[in-house]
Amino acid sequence: MHISHRQHFFDHIAQTSDFPLALEIEKAEGVYMYGTDGKRYLDLISGIGVSNVGHRHPEVLAALHQQLDKHMHLLVYGEFIQSTQVQLAKALADTLNFESENPSPFGKIDNVYFTNSGTEAVEGAMKLAKRFTGRTEFISCYNAYHGSTQGALSLSGAESFKRNFRPLLPGIRNIEHGNSADLQFITSKTAAVIIEIIGGESGVRVPTLDYIKALRKRCTEVGALLILDEVQTGFGRTGSFWAFEQYDIYPDVLLSAKGMGGGMPIGAFMSSQEVMSVFKNNPVLGHITTFGGHPVSSAASLAALQVTLKENLAQKSVAKGDLFKSLLVHPKIKEVRGKGLMLAAEMDSFEVLKQTIDSCIAKGVITDWFLFCDNSMRLAPPLIITEEQIREGCRVIMEVLEQ
Repeated sequence: MHISHRQHFFDHIAQTSDFPLALEIEKAEGVYMYGTDGKRYLDLISGIGVSNVGHRHPEVLAALHQQLDKHMHLLVYGEFIQSTQVQLAKALADTLNFESENPSPFGKIDNVYFTNSGTEAVEGAMKLAKRFTGRTEFISCYNAYHGSTQGALSLSGAESFKRNFRPLLPGIRNIEHGNSADLQFITSKTAAVIIEIIGGESGVRVPTLDYIKALRKRCTEVGALLILDEVQTGFGRTGSFWAFEQYDIYPDVLLSAKGMGGGMPIGAFMSSQEVMSVFKNNPVLGHITTFGGHPVSSAASLAALQVTLKENLAQKSVAKGDLFKSLLVHPKIKEVRGKGLMLAAEMDSFEVLKQTIDSCIAKGVITDWFLFCDNSMRLAPPLIITEEQIREGCRVIMEVLEQ
């Protein structure tokens, strides 16, 4: 049976590389995954930032079962009042109801448009920015990743990733993440700047407080929307519920997905009612989705949000991240960058890293690299990981590096 699954995987699942991991996982629980052969794997990447509350969290499962007993899909987004969707939107707005020294000129974020994924959240936010500002230019960062659909891909800051899919959207300019001199390129022609508050696929690049404040100030001055992509950083990953809270600014538009769903597919772009209202006319139904905010995904997301807050997972991730940094000291590791449990351990080369990752997987620890930083190991475990489990994972990584 398992051999045939493996064969069918290669025969019928569209492949996106010549070297997929091709592990066959039968079950996952907490921070562990279990292969069909019974082998246990410690998950240090959370399905790439998805399983923030761990695999199959009991409260997420309970919320799923409860919603399944009521209903699944009813009608396209925004027509019916669906309780899980409404409760989730309110809960998200509550996480954003605070004052900032560097506010958005459009007030607090209190409106949520639900999507199926982070890429779709990016696409919706791009349409929103064009419609609200009447402008067409977008600014994003070199080595940024915002998704693979054509609008999101246009924003990507890595030419190698998009070269063979051109022509893409015109009017995109890239700036360097963290470089204040580049902020001059944000002008009155700019509809929006879209930026990951902490660079993800570039290998976890943490900006300074001054840079982020200057970015907010510049967008306000020229009337460009500041869109923060918190698809990877949101839902407690970096030490606060939203990473931008640590920078004393407030965005005009906020994007979320990945860890938001507790393991189910969901995303969102959020803004103030003033900004979001432009989708209501000229044309009516200015943005449409069939499955966005699916009631079952919304139930899982609401449970994940409540667990994150109740168990104080964001704040606890700070000490856990520090523990990783203190344990991963080795001549082959140049540095460990990041905040909370969004970390990158840099090595000399892709060859050293790939060998390390492969050996770790063979020893039951799942890690990965980054799309635009192939000499750094991704460390982004479920936020529920314990000190003992962190030591277990680091012990294996160090053993592999010693060999």
